[in-house]
Amino acid sequence: MPAIPLPGARTGRDPARAIKRGPRRLPAEVVEATQRDRLYDGLVHTVAQKGYVNARVSDICLAAGVTRPAFYALFAGKEDAFLAAYRHGTGVLLGLMDQAYAAEPDWRAGTRESLRTLLNVLATVPAFAVMAIVEIDTAGPAAREARDRLLDNFGRFFAEAPPLPDPRLGDEVINSIVGGIYSTIRRHVAAGHAADLGALLPSISYFLMVPFLGRDAAADELLGEPGTEKTAALCAPLDPLSTER
Repeated sequence: MPAIPLPGARTGRDPARAIKRGPRRLPAEVVEATQRDRLYDGLVHTVAQKGYVNARVSDICLAAGVTRPAFYALFAGKEDAFLAAYRHGTGVLLGLMDQAYAAEPDWRAGTRESLRTLLNVLATVPAFAVMAIVEIDTAGPAAREARDRLLDNFGRFFAEAPPLPDPRLGDEVINSIVGGIYSTIRRHVAAGHAADLGALLPSISYFLMVPFLGRDAAADELLGEPGTEKTAALCAPLDPLSTER
């Protein structure tokens, strides 16, 4: 399966995606897809650098190397473009986490690897982390609703978890775990430490495992596992051009 880059992993004005003019022009649908892709990248970098409120459509177009008429042919406005980039990027992220989970033999290993993937992808594309986790708070109610739906989707990683000691705990425990992990990641990204998110894996894994395995068994997560060092995600090349806020 070919890797799909996370929005913000490349610059919008990437020469490799330049649209050539002349008699051998690309088909219209290819041009449209390329412009949308570049606008996703331009939006992520612009919002990460300027903040959502201060980012203008003209700034996004400049960062993407796409004209304003082309922007408005694809999106109704800045909010619409933000939501599209967010949904596309989080879809890529969830897909990678699903792959990491499915490659492991059991729930504990799969959950740990999906968390590792989440942290490493965000660490290697800090501009997307800032846009999708911090700036989404200022992007309006539709964006916050999209975030809530995303957090609900993380429940898929608990479908094969061991039973909780009291069945009455159920969804509220899972919601608390997901919310706690999200809050921890957000705090680090907002403080400018997105590149160091990989270091959170042992403590986050422990926090997730305790309700299902108990403190003693979950404590093994704090000892670290082979390969816990930060590695770049396949979909997300290191992004030195990102600016953290």
